[in-house]
Amino acid sequence: MTVASILRSKGREVVNVKPGEKLGEVARTLVRHRIGAALVCEGDAPPVGIISERDIVRVFAEEEGMTETLTAADAMTRILYTVTPETTIEQALEMMTDRRVRHLPVLEGGKLHGIISIGDLVKARIEAAVGEAAALRDYVATG
Repeated sequence: MTVASILRSKGREVVNVKPGEKLGEVARTLVRHRIGAALVCEGDAPPVGIISERDIVRVFAEEEGMTETLTAADAMTRILYTVTPETTIEQALEMMTDRRVRHLPVLEGGKLHGIISIGDLVKARIEAAVGEAAALRDYVATG
């Protein structure tokens, strides 16, 4: 199973914010879309970073009194770890574990195809396990 299969069921919509957007508005965007992270980009340009709930909490804790002036660019993670649609779920899970991230943009040929979260990967793994168990039960029952 690959990342492409997750995007087929989940969809390819990606929520993004602008680098100059205030953190309060970024937080409201995350809440409104019920997501844990958004890509930081200007228009259709490639993403320059990713901002997550963790990034916002970290900055609020470190920069007391600055919450009204800080922007997405001030808090975002600038190093983007990405996958392609052909990346396997196991490879993506390993990347998230090794790099301690919970979201991976899906890029191919420099074009954004979507974003996956740790929750998406765990859900896919559970669905695969349930399917395998059902297939084994059917095999045993008909054997």
